[in-house]
Amino acid sequence: MNDLEVNFIAEFKTRRFCKHWGLLPAQSINFTTAKRARVMTPKTIKEILHDLLQCNTLTFDEANDLMTRVAKGELNDAQIASFLTIYMMRSVTVDELLGFRSAILNLSVKMNFDEFETMDVCGTGGDAKNTFNISTLTAFVLAGAGIKVAKHGNYGVSSVSGSSNMLEYFGYKFSTSELKLKRELEKTGICFLHAPLFHPALKTVAPVRKQLGVRTFFNMLGPLVNPSNPPVQVTGVFNLELQRIYHFIFQQHKSRYCVIHNIDGYDEISLTAPAKIFSNTGEMVVSPEDLGFKTLMPSDLYGGDTVEEAAEIFKNVLHVAATQPQLDAVVANTSIAIRCYYPEKSLGECHSLANESIVSGSAKKAFEQLMRMQ
Repeated sequence: MNDLEVNFIAEFKTRRFCKHWGLLPAQSINFTTAKRARVMTPKTIKEILHDLLQCNTLTFDEANDLMTRVAKGELNDAQIASFLTIYMMRSVTVDELLGFRSAILNLSVKMNFDEFETMDVCGTGGDAKNTFNISTLTAFVLAGAGIKVAKHGNYGVSSVSGSSNMLEYFGYKFSTSELKLKRELEKTGICFLHAPLFHPALKTVAPVRKQLGVRTFFNMLGPLVNPSNPPVQVTGVFNLELQRIYHFIFQQHKSRYCVIHNIDGYDEISLTAPAKIFSNTGEMVVSPEDLGFKTLMPSDLYGGDTVEEAAEIFKNVLHVAATQPQLDAVVANTSIAIRCYYPEKSLGECHSLANESIVSGSAKKAFEQLMRMQ
């Protein structure tokens, strides 16, 4: 063999070794010009899916590129279903999640609410618990307590009623008009950002997600891609691994945040078991008793079999006519959210503010005013 052939074989072996052990990016190996050009050529969708099926992971750039192509409609339904199924069978990496997030945000309809210090309270969903709309109710209770909420949400996939189902049922008109949304924030303390209107990728995959009827990694992305980028974020996630990933991401992007996971699988404080909370101030595990409540049964949080049943629970909470467990679950989640927004307040003070927002009718007033503006 000549020197060129010897060098090429050595480089090939080095590349294969480093790629296997994750020591160097494959692209950093010094191939000949012809080889480098071939490596850098974008892969076809078929090639990407094949790589993923071989248990390979995507780099940030590859994930960004793939999600951009999804948003532009370059994948058919079968390819989208395959793509989603892969991430039901294995965990998403931080680089992949950040790459997908970057693409979705780059293509999104942006909102600028800088004159308001907004927060979002949004769960990943996908916990298959079919609870009533706790996070959506929490958003209105926060608005009633004087906190501006830019709520990001979508239709339910693995539950009967997501936040979009609920607000649409009551007559809320989804919009990307910044003027309309700012007016709602100013007058009522809350506006709603229906995810598919702001994100082409979410709209493209929505039919396939609905047909699958189970959580996908798009559940993981929802709270990360609020198009108004609120400075304060409270997010519930469905497992501990994802909670750690969110904690890492929010450390880079948020000044105040809480990531909540109830240890029995809920993506919110359910009061059915202790909850683990990561925040910008540290981490803790809190029991229902620590928060001043009794332990609940899963049946206490049941959201009904139809949107109409879920809507009845929703109205009952705002009218202080719900069961005590339903009211407790909303107050508990709102208390943690208020504490995230006002870290200088004690948990007892936050509990009182949350409870007062419901009992005084302030949360109901925010809801009714928002619906009258439609």
